[in-house]
Amino acid sequence: MGPLTIIIAFLAFSLLIFVHELGHFLAAKWGGIQVNEFALGMGPKIISFVRGETRYSLRLFPIGGFCAMEDGEEDDENPRAFNNANLHKRALALAAGSAMNLLLGFILLVILSANLHLIGTNQINRFHEGATSNKWLMEGDVITRINGNRVRTSNDVIYQFSRARSGVLEMEVIRDGERTQLSGVTFQMREIEGVSFLINDFIFVGVELTPGNVMTNAVNWTSSVIRLVWGSLVDLVTGRFGFNQISGPIGVTGAIGGAVASGLETGFREGMMQLMYLISLISVNLAIFNLLPFPALDGGRLIFLGIEGIRRKPVPAKYETVVNAVGFLLLIGLAIAATVNDVFRLF
Repeated sequence: MGPLTIIIAFLAFSLLIFVHELGHFLAAKWGGIQVNEFALGMGPKIISFVRGETRYSLRLFPIGGFCAMEDGEEDDENPRAFNNANLHKRALALAAGSAMNLLLGFILLVILSANLHLIGTNQINRFHEGATSNKWLMEGDVITRINGNRVRTSNDVIYQFSRARSGVLEMEVIRDGERTQLSGVTFQMREIEGVSFLINDFIFVGVELTPGNVMTNAVNWTSSVIRLVWGSLVDLVTGRFGFNQISGPIGVTGAIGGAVASGLETGFREGMMQLMYLISLISVNLAIFNLLPFPALDGGRLIFLGIEGIRRKPVPAKYETVVNAVGFLLLIGLAIAATVNDVFRLF
C-alpha cells in the first residue's frame, strides 16, 4: 500500500471510532452526565483544549478513542456523575455508541443504494452459462424462502447463500402466481482458504431507482448486513470459521487500504463505492460487537444496568469492577492475538 492508501485507511478507521464515541458523548450531554474528556486516538496528546467542563483531545496513535464520563463513587453526591444518573439515561449513554455506528452504516448504504444503476429484487431474471440451479428454478421465479428463512430482496438471497453449508437448498418461490416448494435445489460450491461458498448462478431482476425504493433497499440491506455480522459471530463460536481468521486493527486497516488500492485501479467512483460498503460493514460489526453481553463491553455494562433495574439497587461497585477488569484483560488478549494473526498474514 502506498502512503495515500495508508492515510485513507487510517482516516476511515478513525471515523468509525469517532462516530462511536460521539454517540456516547452526545447521549451523555443530553442526559446531563458530566463528560471529563472526549478523545480521538490513544497515547500522548497532540492537540488538547477545554470547552466548558470537557477537555477535547487528539492523541498520537490513531487507534481507538474514548468518552470519559465522571463515574463517581458509591458515596459520591455529584448529581451529574454517571453512577448517579437515572437508569434510562445511563443505558442510553452506553447504547448510543453502537446506535451511531448502525446509523453510519445505514447512511452509507443509502448512498450506495442511490448510486446503483438498478435496485435488485428477489426475482430471477436469467441464468449464467453453466448454471445448475435452473434444473429446479425458472426465469421469472420470485424467491420467498431459502431453507425456511424469509427473503425479500437480492441482498437477502445473497445472505442466505453465504450461510449455506452445502450447495443443496430448500427453496420456496412464487411461480405463475402460486407458491411452489422446491427441494434439493443444487448449486456449485467454491472453496476459498478452506471455507466452502455457494456460487450464485443467476441474475436478479432490477427496478428503477425512486426515493422510496432507495430507502427501502437501504433498510433491507442494513438488515442483511446485521444478519451477516451476527451469523459470522455464530460461525466463530461454532467453529465454522477458525480463530486465525479474526482480524485486529492492523487487519481492518489493511482491508480498508486494500479496498482503496483496488478502487484506485478501477476508477474513483467504483473505489469510493467499494470503500463505503466496507466501512458500513465494519461499522455494523463494531456496533454489534460492542452490544454483546460480555464484561467491559457496552453490552456487558448494560447487563449490569438490567440487573440493577430488577434488583432496584445497583450491583456493588467492587463486583462490577472485578468482572469488567477480567473482561478487559480477556479483550486485550483477544486484540493481541488478532494483531499477531494480522502480522503473520503480512509475511
